[in-house]
Amino acid sequence: MTKIVVLGIGNILLTDEGVGVRVIEALEEKYALPPDVEVIDGGTCGMEMLEQLEDLDGLVVVDCVRCKQPPATPVLLQGDDVPVFFKTKLSPHQVSLSDVLASLEFTGRAPKSIAIVGMQPVSMSLGMELSPEVEARIPDLLAMTLAELAALGVKAEARG
Repeated sequence: MTKIVVLGIGNILLTDEGVGVRVIEALEEKYALPPDVEVIDGGTCGMEMLEQLEDLDGLVVVDCVRCKQPPATPVLLQGDDVPVFFKTKLSPHQVSLSDVLASLEFTGRAPKSIAIVGMQPVSMSLGMELSPEVEARIPDLLAMTLAELAALGVKAEARG
């Protein structure tokens, strides 16, 4: 049986830093996913995520990423670009996520496929609301996340 995780990470107390969590909230609200797809709110995850990310067929991470793009630019990293993501500090969470994935790689239990769907932040100030520019791009990140799931063979059903 296929095992896929969509992991939204971010701190919802720091405006655009919470975009990954907000995207997976929209995903769960608007779409029904098959039972082999787990949607996880990883918050500001760390090594406690190790077990949940073992032996996956696919991992789609949704997060705020700093990648020298204009503010509110959606970003997709796949294949050879994913290791580059972990060598350059693009997200405040990537150290712990990088540690988790390195541990899984070391034990031979790393996900077969990893994609990072991200957004260049506009603001990282204290506040629970996304900046208007990033909020307006949530549908784009949601569509990118759905496209990654479709590439993994997942059919998401729109809710009524």
